[in-house]
Amino acid sequence: MKPIITATELSEIFNQENLIILDARVGKNARENYLQNHIKGALFINLDEDLADIGENAAFGGRHPLPKVSKFAEVLQNLGISEDSHVVIYDLANGGNAAARCWWMLRAFGLEKVQVLSGGFQKAEKFGIATNSGEEYSIKTEINAPENWLLKTSTLEEVEKEIAENSATVIDVRDAYRYRGESEPIDLVAGHIPGAINIPFSENLDENGEFLSPEILKEKYQKILADVSTPLNMTKKLIIHCGSGVTACHTILALDYAGFVTLSTDRKSADEVLEVPNLYVGSWSEWSRREGKEIATEI
Repeated sequence: MKPIITATELSEIFNQENLIILDARVGKNARENYLQNHIKGALFINLDEDLADIGENAAFGGRHPLPKVSKFAEVLQNLGISEDSHVVIYDLANGGNAAARCWWMLRAFGLEKVQVLSGGFQKAEKFGIATNSGEEYSIKTEINAPENWLLKTSTLEEVEKEIAENSATVIDVRDAYRYRGESEPIDLVAGHIPGAINIPFSENLDENGEFLSPEILKEKYQKILADVSTPLNMTKKLIIHCGSGVTACHTILALDYAGFVTLSTDRKSADEVLEVPNLYVGSWSEWSRREGKEIATEI
């Protein structure tokens, strides 16, 4: 199953019995806005409460650390999600960042039928998919949780070691002005991890905020990876990061959509398939706060 679904495709399966739609919108008053208008049947999932386990000090884990797998299992059960569910996630802003984080976590949990709605709620509403207001309800399910997240992550120490040994390509997907250190709207210090390259996640999208086609994405990333001497056989691993481990998932999603990574067994024998990139969950929010870590700028 491809990781991206269009509004047209969603409309065709809208009454499918095992379909679970999740609204992952973020921002001020996100839940209140969800209650005012959302895709009919969609259940709200909260980035800060359901998709992260926020600690007291972002210097250790970043602003959106992953929750324990067992805690996420409880979230899924309360949403009525089981191993057989077909989950479609959408959000509102930034082309699907929170939806991509939810997608990564569901796939890392071991679920196979997971897709992100290209263009989000605005595209669905414009297409004419039914909307609703107020609460939506689910029937609690049982789900078997893996012992650990099944997709790879990297710690701050591992990122530092990989860069020092030149054994990984570290990709920072934040906007270019943040990477260059011109200004920093969220974290405490501007700049980037020394040795990281910048490929803004926004370049995964077209002018309408929808994902570029797999063919265009594949050509784009083939050229970029070749330019940084990272052959398709992945002699150097990829580590993806952003501000707090959310937007980085957008690029992992794009790489999967382009056919570069393997997240399911039926693609492991395909030619020109990369290993799943590591997600540096702590990202810039952790690195920039950790005492003694070098910070690079381009200004």
